[in-house]
Amino acid sequence: MPKKIQSPKIEDKIFAPYAMKSYNTRGRFYKEQEHAYRTVYQRDRDRVIHCAAFRRLEYKTQVFVNHEGDYYRTRLTHTLEVAQIARTIAHALRLNIDLTEAIALAHDLGHTPFGHSGEEALNELMSGHGGFNHNLQSLRVVDLLEEKYPDFPGLNLTWEVREGIVKHSSVFDKAGSFRDLAPKERPTLEAQIVDIADEIAYDNHDLDDGITSGLISQPELEQLEIWDNIYRGIAQRYPRKNPEIIKYLIINSLINLQVTDLIREVEAKIKSFRIKSVQNIKKMDKKIATFSKRMQRLRRPLRTFLMDRLYRHYRVIRMSEKAKHFIKQLFQVYINKPKGLPAHIQEKIRGRSVRRVVCDYIAGMTDRYALDEYKKLFDPYEKV
Repeated sequence: MPKKIQSPKIEDKIFAPYAMKSYNTRGRFYKEQEHAYRTVYQRDRDRVIHCAAFRRLEYKTQVFVNHEGDYYRTRLTHTLEVAQIARTIAHALRLNIDLTEAIALAHDLGHTPFGHSGEEALNELMSGHGGFNHNLQSLRVVDLLEEKYPDFPGLNLTWEVREGIVKHSSVFDKAGSFRDLAPKERPTLEAQIVDIADEIAYDNHDLDDGITSGLISQPELEQLEIWDNIYRGIAQRYPRKNPEIIKYLIINSLINLQVTDLIREVEAKIKSFRIKSVQNIKKMDKKIATFSKRMQRLRRPLRTFLMDRLYRHYRVIRMSEKAKHFIKQLFQVYINKPKGLPAHIQEKIRGRSVRRVVCDYIAGMTDRYALDEYKKLFDPYEKV
């Protein structure tokens, strides 16, 4: 057996004072003997990677429904990109990279099939019954729905990873509130970094997919200052390069520009507010992981462009409405005839709300599984 890791000495040496140290964790809900040479956050990261909900992200929509093409981002590739960006930022700020990565990899486990349109449909269907929030659903996944261990439900993750999941917030995500996760406190800086990494990944990789799909064009993007500044420099340096390579270079430069700005802004705030500990972070009135005012100004037109030209494009709207229709139809059939559910799902209904069990079942589906279920239930020539 390898020698037990001396995490206090190691982490005190390599991490900043305001980083979350694994030996200061508030622990797990169910007591466990910890690993000999992996910290609690390393184990959390590994538990997420090996869980079924993480694997299912491969066939869940980001913007484009899975069968639209193999090139487009899925919820899994998005999650991996968020983790990569977040790791880079955490390393530069001397934060706990393992905690950062665990939160990043878990932040979308509760997402529905068909992206945010699926979430909107389930929230509407669950109105008056607790609603649906994918952050809270991610917490349900790791606390209850995953079944891998004999001694407890879920993955039994640490308090800090669970806090990062439920307090995740971005342009698309509203932070949840859970009474045992200090709802009035700011999350760790590691969790805040994941939020921003999520936005960086969303914006830049949706640009990539939008151009590839033909829904937006590079000439249109030249109207945006943040895009045009980078495009001009790259086009002058590589005037005869393939447009696909030029696009890649621009997206790469955009990510680097925003990551660099964020790191510098956080460093400046840490110095300005004299932040020396995790508790200093948690007691702040506002998050300190933000872009500079200049970067916020540059990003604003980009966000507006994506909303108007991509997310509200008639093809994306059509995909969204079709997705909502699939989910609503499945939900009604399952609610009206729960005996038609698979046996292992019927077993979960005993002593529990039928609506919530059905909601959990649908939320866990991949795009293609939901489409297959729809065909089985509504196509007269499809085998059930």
